Amino acid sequence: MELNPQTELTLGQTEKLPIGKLHASQYLVAVILLILSVGLWRLEVVGADNFRAMAEANRIRKVPVMAPRGRLFDREGRLLVDNYPSVSCYLLREQGHDLNADLPRIASGLHLTVEQIESVLRRYQAAPKYQPIPLKQDITPDEQAFIEAHRNELPELETLEEQRRVYPRDGFAAHLIGYVGEISEDDLNKEKYAFYQPGDVVGKSGVEATYDALLRGVDGSRDVIVNSHGKEIGHLGETLAKPGQDIKLTIDLDLQMAAEKAMEGKVGSIIAMDPHNGEVLALVSRPTFDPNQFAGKLTKTYWNEILNNPDHPLLNKAIQAQLAPGSTFKIIMSYAGLQEQEAQSLRVMCNGGASFYGHFFACDARHGMVDINRAIPVSCDTFYYTLANKLGIDTIAKYATSLGLSQHTGVDLPDEASGTMPSTQWKMKNFHEKWYAGEVISVGIGQGAVAVTPVQLARAIGGIASGGVLHRPHTVFPDEVPSDMLEAVHETFPGSGEKTVPLSPDNWETITNAMAQTTITGTAGAARLEGIDFAGKTGTAQVMSHDALARSGGGHRTVPNAWFVGMAPRRNPDIIVVVLWENGNWGANSAKLGAQIVNAFVTKQRKKENNIHIAEAAPAPVLPASSGSASTPVAPVRKPALESTDAAPAIKKTAVTEIKKPAPVDAEN
Repeated sequence: MELNPQTELTLGQTEKLPIGKLHASQYLVAVILLILSVGLWRLEVVGADNFRAMAEANRIRKVPVMAPRGRLFDREGRLLVDNYPSVSCYLLREQGHDLNADLPRIASGLHLTVEQIESVLRRYQAAPKYQPIPLKQDITPDEQAFIEAHRNELPELETLEEQRRVYPRDGFAAHLIGYVGEISEDDLNKEKYAFYQPGDVVGKSGVEATYDALLRGVDGSRDVIVNSHGKEIGHLGETLAKPGQDIKLTIDLDLQMAAEKAMEGKVGSIIAMDPHNGEVLALVSRPTFDPNQFAGKLTKTYWNEILNNPDHPLLNKAIQAQLAPGSTFKIIMSYAGLQEQEAQSLRVMCNGGASFYGHFFACDARHGMVDINRAIPVSCDTFYYTLANKLGIDTIAKYATSLGLSQHTGVDLPDEASGTMPSTQWKMKNFHEKWYAGEVISVGIGQGAVAVTPVQLARAIGGIASGGVLHRPHTVFPDEVPSDMLEAVHETFPGSGEKTVPLSPDNWETITNAMAQTTITGTAGAARLEGIDFAGKTGTAQVMSHDALARSGGGHRTVPNAWFVGMAPRRNPDIIVVVLWENGNWGANSAKLGAQIVNAFVTKQRKKENNIHIAEAAPAPVLPASSGSASTPVAPVRKPALESTDAAPAIKKTAVTEIKKPAPVDAEN
């Protein structure tokens, strides 16, 4: 087929591009080539170090090395809380695997359910991808073998050696020591835990919580080389973990054991303190709990058992039980009455009670004529009804609050309760009602709205027995803690702290002598300790009014609470013990428990003193000299202070080992 010239001309015109478009196309291609060249230059030259580091990071994994937690010892260096080696399983999310497809196999090998793993993944959904997720703690040998056997198929599973907490069995000292657990989401939102990460183990209660920053140490890490499947094929280096600091507690293991034994099968608390300095020598709260259950994976069964227990095992009754103190409050009443010059000359005829403001208030016996010297040993309610009526509620409240009631003591344990000390201002503030004069009568015997904790009572009455000197209770020796942290602890747990209240020598002697008579011929006579200057005061506190008791129909939980506060010696005591036996009935029952603790303390001190006398007679032993150093003699052991310095020099001190009978009490005075 032949084309005519006109057709050839037309085709030639349509195939030929304009010169402008041709130049534009050339420039566009040149620009694109330039951009590609610049990009290639940035990748290969400018970004070489960055991409080299990224590539290195892909083959190097940083494995955390967990710091072992500091151990806890008693005051004599005996181990209470230790660590044991454990292996945990972690989940890595940077393996390029479909985790959802692997979940059934992982769940089967680790004896978990798919739902449990999914719950963990949801919890750590917002965490960085590079952060390993703790999947299961303290895995068994067969679970470790499963992970090793499936390294290629399940490279997202990694094991990590850790040191885990091991606590004494049977909840021994659990409320004082506390427990550790994985940090919660709520904790992560608190300023205190600003530098913590999900999965970190922290102190949850007791000493473990208060001194967590000191105990937890600093984690280290290992740099390992991994292949494309995430399998470890080499080791580059390691940053050593810094173990947490060991801490020596103020508690005495022997006294703690005696207190635990005394409270076995009961509900309540025992706290023993050294009034000279506020050191807590023993602390028991019953029922108790097993902190080992919380340190591992807490089971739902055990958690429900704890929650459904009506006696609240997690409540530290030594610092959190807020209950009417009963007749133990009469010591504080005596202090107020004597300092106000009202109790010295007060004599009351007790015929089984007395009437005030048109209402009869009963006493548990007919005591006849009673003065302050007899009122404490026989615990005459009628005397203290009368004294309370004379003093008035605000005067009583003034002296009680000066001794730290209705305030935190500042003990270095979390969640201390403050108790209640009523006053006219207190009632108006809380109930918007005025105080009626008749309400003070019950307060005089430690009933009504008065509520104290055992640690408050120990500090207050220990302060009176020490001549008016009160110390902040504490469970860790101050020299075990850096000064800045100790200051932070005091700020975290504020209280009335160290203080001195006025107490004349005569009043001091009157109160302490009467308390000594209580354990001889008084309400605690059955707890008398031969050869020990043992003083104390019982308290029987109703848990409900007489009308409510009649309506309740009785039962175990309507039985009064039994209190006892005891000390040795009677003045400037080396030990003070407070016993709270919930629904224990008479305070005399608790007095027998308190006597066990005091007897254990004094017996140990006497044995120690005898050993020291023998040790001091012999020359100090010499340790073998180390290379380049001279021999160093061992300092002799310091003699324990069985006899302490009097707060009021006018009164002769009475040693624990000395038996000093108070003057006989005339029943007709």
